[in-house]
Amino acid sequence: MNLFNLLSDIEAVDPEVYARFDGRRRVFQHLGTVGRRLTAAAVPGALSALFSRAYGQGTGLPADVANVLNLALQLEYLEYSFYSLALSSPLPLTAEDRAAVTLLRNDENNHVQTLRTVLGTAAIAPLPFSAFDFTGSKGGRQAPAFPTVFSNPYLFLSLAQCFEDLGVRAYKGALPTLFVNKLVTEAALSIHSVEARHASHVRTMRRGGAQSLPGSPVSAPKSWITGSETGGPLPNLLGNVYFSGTPTNLYPSEDNTVQSGINLLSAFPGVATAALASEAFDEPLDAVSVSLLMGYFRV
Repeated sequence: MNLFNLLSDIEAVDPEVYARFDGRRRVFQHLGTVGRRLTAAAVPGALSALFSRAYGQGTGLPADVANVLNLALQLEYLEYSFYSLALSSPLPLTAEDRAAVTLLRNDENNHVQTLRTVLGTAAIAPLPFSAFDFTGSKGGRQAPAFPTVFSNPYLFLSLAQCFEDLGVRAYKGALPTLFVNKLVTEAALSIHSVEARHASHVRTMRRGGAQSLPGSPVSAPKSWITGSETGGPLPNLLGNVYFSGTPTNLYPSEDNTVQSGINLLSAFPGVATAALASEAFDEPLDAVSVSLLMGYFRV
């Protein structure tokens, strides 16, 4: 969950959101230090209490605010369910990898609980594990795309990478709103950085573990996205995690080398390669594309 994009989205549909708190600057001073003062597990509870005070004594969340939070909640449910089912399966993970997946699962659960508290009665119905089918068979209604997802460590981590990379791009789509709110950026950046490390760590786990094609950039990725990665580790179904959204001028592919109208290759000849230029920037993805990708795993 990219928290500062979420806060920025809320401000866009509810300009009075900060007036609901104790004061705009005091709120951000609190958020800016929460990462230093609290453990990762405690941060969601602190934020939940903050939002509850903001909205709890009023008439409830505005509909548009609830929609923003519920979209984030669906993504958190998907990731929480994915990691939970993996940990209860016979998936042969190393002790180190199992510990890492447990931490990821706990983070996602904290996010779910935080969002449900914030939303109150406006929250969507809880999504049980049975709401998802990570084999891609839609509950047995079609041939599974990933039948061994919870028995093959390579496949599991490949799918985990796609989910984490998708989350980063999904929330990146709100950045234009964020850019005009410097306080949000400065105060919540420390919290966001922890979330961003999820994707990087999963990629590191893949690089050091089982690989379908040893030595291949797709099987042993860098800790960050480079180019469009030929559609990532599972291009047949999830290639659009890395490709362009709609419209393409606003949601370019991850291999984009033009930023703010500047062609990085021609601007820095002999220095910038296509790979380096693409690695320097993450690209956003539109909500429709994100919803479609998540929908592959709903029953």
